[in-house]
Amino acid sequence: MMILGIEAAAKVAGAAIWKDGQIVSEEMVNGPLTHSETLMPMVDRVMKAVGALPQDLSAIALSSGPGSFTGLRIGAATAKGLALGLSVPLVPLSTLEALAYQVLLYEGPIVPMMDARRGQVYAAVYLRDGQELKTVYEPEAIPPALLAERLKKEGKQAVLVGDGAALYAEVLRPAILAPAHLRHASAAAVAALGAKKYEAGFCVPGDELRLEYLRKPQAEREREEKLARMEQERP
Repeated sequence: MMILGIEAAAKVAGAAIWKDGQIVSEEMVNGPLTHSETLMPMVDRVMKAVGALPQDLSAIALSSGPGSFTGLRIGAATAKGLALGLSVPLVPLSTLEALAYQVLLYEGPIVPMMDARRGQVYAAVYLRDGQELKTVYEPEAIPPALLAERLKKEGKQAVLVGDGAALYAEVLRPAILAPAHLRHASAAAVAALGAKKYEAGFCVPGDELRLEYLRKPQAEREREEKLARMEQERP
């Protein structure tokens, strides 16, 4: 079994190959270049690094949201194009679950959180259940202060992962930050979790992929706000 993992939901872009129980190739970029410039070349390089051919892939796992609207669409377009061209299924994963999977062995609440702007984070709360993640609070866009109140109810020190973790660490104390090398999105985690989901049958055809935005795009929100103001100002 060979799974290609694609991560493009936030600032980090990456690609990784899972083969026969382990990650055999991985590349990531956390820099100024856009995902449209970096993602497909990385996919090509991680496959060539292990002598993998496109037809060797069993499935393609991808981070399907929440996250950056642009990043999610670039990741989806890349994954769908490959899946449809190769006639292999897609394994869509919650970006937050893939983040939490990186610290699966933590014995306490695992809180993946991504900066959603406008005073909110995309967040969820998980607990370890053997080698699986149990969802305590489903993914949603939420103010960090409300998330902090929920964590107090859990009664155990939480660990924070994701690009929103360092931004709001003070608000969420006494929760602790995961180490830097485990804190950001990882294509390796997407590939590894995708392999488990694929074996369990959680996959879809390329043309049935649906992204989980959790919130309307900013342009759409601004248009609705503008229309609401115009309605209020109408005599």
